[in-house]
Amino acid sequence: MLTDYLPILLLLIFAIGFAAVNLALTHLIGPKKSTQAKLSVYESGVQPVGDTRQRISIRFGLIAMLFIIFDIEVVFLYPWAIVFKKFTENSGYFILIEMLVFIGILFLGYIYAWKKGGLSWD
Repeated sequence: MLTDYLPILLLLIFAIGFAAVNLALTHLIGPKKSTQAKLSVYESGVQPVGDTRQRISIRFGLIAMLFIIFDIEVVFLYPWAIVFKKFTENSGYFILIEMLVFIGILFLGYIYAWKKGGLSWD
């Protein structure tokens, strides 16, 4: 029974070994001389301007959460699409009706967020 877990153990060993080898090589081969330009603040290719502790709108967090929610819901469609044909052969189109209800509820949530102004960036 433990032999069933052998591929997972090998993958784990490979992943840890790969990460360790990359870190070791980077430490051994990489440049070690610190310069003023290397120690300066660098973010997204643009030099930072202004105070780093400025307030941002709560809309940013709201839109980010809505994006994550709708993005995760779309992820549920992929496994459903994979098994759709197999399930329609056995149980009719019940799985299609379930997904249409799911997408309908998701669409109602989208309309609600749109009407409340959650998707507008002002």
